[in-house]
Amino acid sequence: MINDHTLDAFRAILGARLVTSRSDRDLHGRSESHFAPMPPDAIAYVESEQEVQSLLKLCNDAGVPVIAWGTGTSLEAHTAAPKGGLCVDFSRMNNILSINAEDMCVTVEPGITRQDLNIALRDTGLFFPVDPGANASLGGMTATRASGTTTVRYGTMKDNVMALRAVLADGTSIETGSRAKKSSAGYDLTSLLVGSEGTLGIVTQITLRLYPIPEAISAGIVAFETIEQAVDAVTHTIQMALPMARLEFLDAGSVAAFNAYADADMPETPHLLFELHGDDVSVKAQAELFGEICQDHGGSDFKWSAKTEDRTALWTLRHNGYYAILASRPGARAIVTDICVPISNLAQAVEETRQDIEASDITGPILGHVGDGNFHAILLIDDTNEAEKSQAQRISDRMAERALSMGGTCTGEHGVGMGKLKFMEREHGAAWDVMSKIKRALDPNNILNPGKVIKSN
Repeated sequence: MINDHTLDAFRAILGARLVTSRSDRDLHGRSESHFAPMPPDAIAYVESEQEVQSLLKLCNDAGVPVIAWGTGTSLEAHTAAPKGGLCVDFSRMNNILSINAEDMCVTVEPGITRQDLNIALRDTGLFFPVDPGANASLGGMTATRASGTTTVRYGTMKDNVMALRAVLADGTSIETGSRAKKSSAGYDLTSLLVGSEGTLGIVTQITLRLYPIPEAISAGIVAFETIEQAVDAVTHTIQMALPMARLEFLDAGSVAAFNAYADADMPETPHLLFELHGDDVSVKAQAELFGEICQDHGGSDFKWSAKTEDRTALWTLRHNGYYAILASRPGARAIVTDICVPISNLAQAVEETRQDIEASDITGPILGHVGDGNFHAILLIDDTNEAEKSQAQRISDRMAERALSMGGTCTGEHGVGMGKLKFMEREHGAAWDVMSKIKRALDPNNILNPGKVIKSN
């Protein structure tokens, strides 16, 4: 618990924006993960970097844990407060600070969401491409090194964050990176902070790379009889270096859930969803080539369209996939898995995961960004049924172990949080100890998001 003296010091900085009500605490203790709620002791609705600095100085002196909060869409309990403490809510720091159209970059505060940013960019002819599905905050996406449906073409947050401002545990504010396209000046602290999940510093400003809105965009869908056919088509497409902008996989269970949730009428077999960016000529040629590849691998009912309304409908369907699958078993909770493997191992990883699920008593539709080897099984459980929870956890663990044995990773995009801690030593070996040393150097009192990413002090 935060003592009354420290709470009074917080109020002196924030006034009524320091909140301790049960409803606010409960809201900030929940997430999209399967973990039980872990609420903080108080929430600070900050409006400036200076306020963040002042709060962290106080928390460091008092040993109060600090958890940064964006929109609460995390899937591995990144924003949970297992030791209580102060939740720093960035929803009021949601401004665009500058748009540099000539340099194709934008500087934002961490609370703005990716959708709001792209709405604001519409008149510039530029857009920010990283799309994790959820309308997450850019601060949260930076902290978790997020990616999503467009990674196959545009990369992850790691590739698209050019510079940062961040506040360290002792209240020191630092600036990393620049608007220049490259630099060899010293350690790459920007990359160190991107993906650190708020354990090394609290991000207060982000400079992001932008891209021209494509002249032509087409999107479509194709059905397959088997998972193997669909995944083989993906592998062939990537090996042909066809520049897909999105390439998503749905298994039959996911399709059935989508049909029920959105009144769609897709054949309940595995599908690929895709999008292509370019000019009119190149997009048409790429769509035709992709259609031929799919046909060679048993694809059928190949459809594509350049109409905005068709594309919007398709990706709205995909982005609602998690909720569609949850709705397929009313009252269920989900353990959402997230592995990424080399593309050459993708078919084997998906098939062995499917076999594990079919051998269990639970359902687990599979979908994901297979264009970059990343896929998810949404394991649906009755949260009061210990046998189901145990089965789901075993399947999830087997997936992670399988990915590591194939030279992949236990988390392609959701991050470590609390959920993937047990695989960090296996994945990184002695490098995990190095991460812990970096953490202790920058945060010796372990106040920044304790219990996440690295070994607990």
